[in-house]
Parts: sequence; C-alpha cells; structure tokens
Amino acid sequence: MSLRRKVLTFVAPAALLLAGGCAESFKANVSRFQMMPPPEGQTFFVQASDPRLQGGIEFQTYAQQVASRLTALGYRPGEPGHASLVVSMDYGVDNGHTEVVTTPGIGPAWGWGHYGAWGGGYRRPIRVHGRIAYGRGFYYGWDDPFWYDPFGYPEINSYTFFISHLDMKIRRASDGQTLFEGKASARSTDQSLPHIVPNLVEAMFTGFPGRSGEDVRITIPPPPKNGQAPQAPTIQERHHG
Repeated sequence: MSLRRKVLTFVAPAALLLAGGCAESFKANVSRFQMMPPPEGQTFFVQASDPRLQGGIEFQTYAQQVASRLTALGYRPGEPGHASLVVSMDYGVDNGHTEVVTTPGIGPAWGWGHYGAWGGGYRRPIRVHGRIAYGRGFYYGWDDPFWYDPFGYPEINSYTFFISHLDMKIRRASDGQTLFEGKASARSTDQSLPHIVPNLVEAMFTGFPGRSGEDVRITIPPPPKNGQAPQAPTIQERHHG
C-alpha cells in the first residue's frame, strides 16, 4: 500500500497554529510574576540579557518598543547607571519543527475544485495528535483540483512551525530586587523576528503587569482593513491539567 505525501511549508490547518501570517490573529501564551510598584515617574533603562545584542540596531528597535509601553504606563526613560529600574529582555525563535497530520481514507470520493466532490462524498476522519476529527473529502488550501482515492489509502501531510519567545525581567537598581518576570511565547509558520517580536511585546504588555502567577492566552487581532476601527487584544486565562 502506497502513501501520498505532501509537504506544506506555507499552508497549515489553522486550528493547529497559535500564530499565523499578517492576516491572522496573533496568539501568545504569557506567564507573569510581579511585585511592581505603582507607576509614579520611576526611571528605567532597557538592556539586553545577552550583552552581545546591546549595541545592535535590531535590539534597539525592540527596546524602543518596550520603552514606549513603559512610558505610556507612567514610567520615564533614564540613563544607564542612573535609572531606578533596569529592564532586561531576551528574544528568539527556534529552528522549526515538523507537524504531521494523517488523513486515513475510508472510501471513494472524487470531484473538481476546492469546494467539494461531485460523487462519493464520504466523510474522512483526520487524525491530529492522536485524536479523530471528521471532515469532507476535500480540505481547503491543500490544492487538490482532482482527487480520487478508490482504495482509501491514507495521506500524510506535514508542515513546519516555529516557537518564538520574549523574556523580560525588571529589577530595582538600588538593591537588585526582582519586581517583574514575564515570558511570552508563540507558535507560527513565520520565523521573522521583525514580525514576531513586536507582537510578543504587545502580548507582554496587554494587561501589564497582570496578576502574579497568572498564565494567560493573549490574542492580538490582525491590523484593521478598509478604515475599520482596530480591535483590542483579548485575555483568556489558561487552565492546565
């Protein structure tokens, strides 16, 4: 029995992703621990956790985005060695992972186009992470203009996703006391840091500083189109177990 394999490097089932391209909502998991004092004009300085990044243009771009968020909250930018708060940040994206989706065939189905079959429209179970979900014989975006599976051969479809992160720590300069620890992470088919990091920064500062010990899912809507009003990010508490 043969297997048909398609490698999808840019299209993936939307339900399996936490973050998509620019037209999709950006979803990040954020955990925060904090003892932040109320903003009363305290000064801050943003530095890289990795000293090798400190003088880079890319880091300074992301550091400015963090500084803008803190300034909007009531804190004030300061100078190294003189600021009352030190903000350390680290960010990155991994080398990628392969996700495999198996679609067992259970009977004939055939037809033209992306919108269904003109004959033998059996419902085909999709196995994802060991679970079964039923769907049609055609799956939009997989680009099968004509498909016929007379023997019910299974298909194996795969795509690549990446895990990105933003870690941020704020400590009091006078005694080194840690006041805030936060981590934002996301899963996406995009590994471009200039696209990912600004979204992670927005997720980190949505509801900032948050409740200490919280673990939440932040959903950032895509940019508005055709003069539509922008939508605010949403917060959903995550439950484990």
